[in-house]
Amino acid sequence: MVLALSAEERAIINGRDGAGAAMAMRIVARTAELMGAPRLIPIASAHIDGALYHGDSGTYFAEKLVEGQAKVRVRSTLNVGSLDLTGCSGNRLPLHEAAMAKRMMQAYLKLGCEPSWTCAPYQAGHRPQTGADVAWGESNAVVFCNSVLGARTNRYGDYLDIACAIAGRAPDYGLHRSENRRATIVVDLSALDSALLSQAVAWPVLGNLYGRLIGDSIGVVTGVAPELLTEDDLKAFGAASASSGAVGLFHIAGRTPEAPDAETALQGHAPLEIIRVTPQMVREARKALSTIEADRIDAVAIGSPHLSLDEFGLLETAISDRRLTVPLYACTGRHVLRELDKNQRRQRLEQAGVIVVADTCVVVTPILPEKDNAVLMTNSGKFAHYAPGNTGYGVVYGSLQECVESAVTGRVRFAEEAW
Repeated sequence: MVLALSAEERAIINGRDGAGAAMAMRIVARTAELMGAPRLIPIASAHIDGALYHGDSGTYFAEKLVEGQAKVRVRSTLNVGSLDLTGCSGNRLPLHEAAMAKRMMQAYLKLGCEPSWTCAPYQAGHRPQTGADVAWGESNAVVFCNSVLGARTNRYGDYLDIACAIAGRAPDYGLHRSENRRATIVVDLSALDSALLSQAVAWPVLGNLYGRLIGDSIGVVTGVAPELLTEDDLKAFGAASASSGAVGLFHIAGRTPEAPDAETALQGHAPLEIIRVTPQMVREARKALSTIEADRIDAVAIGSPHLSLDEFGLLETAISDRRLTVPLYACTGRHVLRELDKNQRRQRLEQAGVIVVADTCVVVTPILPEKDNAVLMTNSGKFAHYAPGNTGYGVVYGSLQECVESAVTGRVRFAEEAW
């Protein structure tokens, strides 16, 4: 299929708006050609994952766009960087890498991006309308944007995301097109106890299981009462499914905007497969999230995706007036940090032994102490998936309450009743 560019798009490629804009539009147009897209489409916003330092070339790329006087054409929030610029937490990046990471973050600000530095922009006020075309990076943000908000984006990676933001365009393919958003698989949860489905600890487990079952297909979840699901549950489910599989969009019958019922999500077609999830499947999935068996822990990490203000409220309640014996790293965005700094909430958490991490998280940059045979406990399906490879820590998965109880005693504490 031949890509058709508008006169405006050709003018930008030819340098009308400067070298940086031309470079960005060329990247978007070439991607469209590779994906077989017939045209470029305007986008309403972008969320940029490319500001996370993975090497000097990424910094030079961003600075090249700055030198070419590029500016984003749409609202563009920034995903986590490699540094906590708020000063809440420390970082073990070597001096050169830290300097290059900071230069990269500064370059993206010069391009006109918002200094949001969060993997949960949807909880920081960046919520495009249902049906809007956008160009978002960061897997959990993509799946939330598509599934819960009903906006339309593919999984835009580094550095296509910033190119789309500068061009104000994205290739018209994939999840931008209605026919590609149809569910083909039904995932039935009706055999599971509603008491389990009402607990936050279940949804990262179910998300991890869903991702491994679905892969990059699109499914519709049935058999769960929609009122049981909070936005944080949906966030955790999507993040885990995007980590264990390649999920960019899920539907939950009666809960997500494109699935008032399963039939609508299936767009009138019969499903290719019906997967009936059993309690045994869930127990095995929960067990698989722990990479080791341990009776003691060295740290707890929560907040992937970044903790919401509601989740901090649950953390405060769980800790109560106790003090932790091992550090608990709570990762969040600046939008939440501002609220925590009111009424000294952050100060009280830190006094209890919580280390608040903003702008970044402990799995993408070296914050956790180096230690042989270290054990990390988490309530995050995404942390559980990535932490062993990224941090070297073995992982134990548990609920928020179990994480707090274990952090208080330094020993793993489980409440088995839910399972």
